[in-house]
Amino acid sequence: MKKIIVVLAFVLANFVMEAQVKTPQSSPMTKIEQVVGLTDVKIEYSRPSAKGRTVYGDLVPFGKNWRTGANGNTTISFSEDVTIGGQQLKKGKYALYTTPKSEKWDIIFYTDTNNWGLPENWDESKVALRTSVKAETLNKSVESFSIFLNDLSNDAGVLELSWERTMVSIPFTVPTQEAAMKSIEKALAGPAAADYFAAAQYFYQTNGDMTKALSWVNKAVEDTPKGKDAPFWYLRLKSLIQAKNGDKKGAIATAKESLALATKAGNGDYEKMNKDSIAEWSK
Repeated sequence: MKKIIVVLAFVLANFVMEAQVKTPQSSPMTKIEQVVGLTDVKIEYSRPSAKGRTVYGDLVPFGKNWRTGANGNTTISFSEDVTIGGQQLKKGKYALYTTPKSEKWDIIFYTDTNNWGLPENWDESKVALRTSVKAETLNKSVESFSIFLNDLSNDAGVLELSWERTMVSIPFTVPTQEAAMKSIEKALAGPAAADYFAAAQYFYQTNGDMTKALSWVNKAVEDTPKGKDAPFWYLRLKSLIQAKNGDKKGAIATAKESLALATKAGNGDYEKMNKDSIAEWSK
């Protein structure tokens, strides 16, 4: 009898787990991803609906901070520093809070994004940026709270919040020219040391042209910043390529350099690999 009860309990537990009811969210989650110039902008928020209720001044009181959506924090992230209301907002992820008023809204970017709605204890030191924008009256009612990114250009965009018959627009600018110039300067300066190292490593591992591999790893070593030691793993690769090219004398000399730097860095793995290779190539 006990076995039957245990089996029935097990079957019932499985049934309960598999029969969980799924219903649609009253305020569905939405995600927006948009590139503005060279800046990635991402927004996540839940969309409450009016459902015949008066929203602003009632459901959402005037003069009080609002979560700007429903459920957890409405969040917005920027991959580059942006400018809003003449103020710089550092790249990163923020909770978007607002203080609706009849004629204007306060817009707040808050560094703590892990709250369910408003923070239990508001911390003004976590306000990364605060600005005010004019509230506009729409000629058509918006049923579900909506966030859009509009008026996009290479250098700017507008964050629009709409619900009921109210919309607020938050213009922002992005550092496209600065980012583009950095990219251009980097490209025109040629490959970095890490690029040469990666190319040389690939040729070594795939038995490619060892002459090219050696020239690339030499370039990686040469590009070490002035006053700093070449990375010991760069020198390790160079020694392996030299050995593969038949230059055991050169390989041993390079391996000794790598060994000394690995010992200095306290890297036991590279110490052993270099010692083993030196012993092998010295035979």
